[in-house]
Amino acid sequence: MHRGKGMKFVGDSRVKANDRMVNMPKDYSEYPGKTEAFWPDFLLKEWMVGAVFLIGYLLLTVAHPSPLEGPADPTNASYIPLPDWYFLFLYQLLKYTYASGPYNVIGAIIIPGLTIGALALMPFLDKGPERRPSKRPLPTAFMLLALASMVYLTWESVVNHDWEAAAKQGEIKEPVADIEFDENAEGYLIFTGEQGKSCIACHGTDMAGGSAAPPLLGNELTAEEVAEVIKNGRGAMPGGQFAGTDEELQVLAEFIASLKAEE
Repeated sequence: MHRGKGMKFVGDSRVKANDRMVNMPKDYSEYPGKTEAFWPDFLLKEWMVGAVFLIGYLLLTVAHPSPLEGPADPTNASYIPLPDWYFLFLYQLLKYTYASGPYNVIGAIIIPGLTIGALALMPFLDKGPERRPSKRPLPTAFMLLALASMVYLTWESVVNHDWEAAAKQGEIKEPVADIEFDENAEGYLIFTGEQGKSCIACHGTDMAGGSAAPPLLGNELTAEEVAEVIKNGRGAMPGGQFAGTDEELQVLAEFIASLKAEE
């Protein structure tokens, strides 16, 4: 105490120097940019935007279902798989001259690697406090370029996909005749047995055929012609593949010849 002042200063440890409550956030006007509180203001906006996009995406999937291909055919060696829609832009990129063939490493590794690396390094390259896109030209330009490239390449892949060539290669198979047959018949048991194991590999257990063999359902051959084809072959089918006796061959030929559509 200084003399003549008439006042004493007493310190008490029970009185906090800062009367601000522990859980009370600071006034955000003190921060650069005068942003808002993360909870609940900012997070609520994020949830609302996410809900709008989710509902829109669900409505889109209901209105335009994804096209499905036919059942898997292990006998179709010419099938060319088509990636899902979210990889179609990379699939289209590999069709261009500078990204395919001897330059395949450019389209498969270098270009996607540079794109992902640029997006991953963007937080370290752009450290400014601004949040408006107009004040952040480089990040905004990179993001718009990436989105535009993905949308364009995906669209080009869908538009330029040769569905007719895919059908010829067996990707889209023509429907076969809907013919019912007795799976307990002696001819079918020979077809699926040890004697006709080479037949199943190409024609399938449902006799619907594959890319390498025509369907047996709805054929126009007689029993004698079927037996002749099995013995000597036809086209890409080699002869001498049947491992049964002549009697079993005759039963099998008569069974296959009976698989004709009803008129």
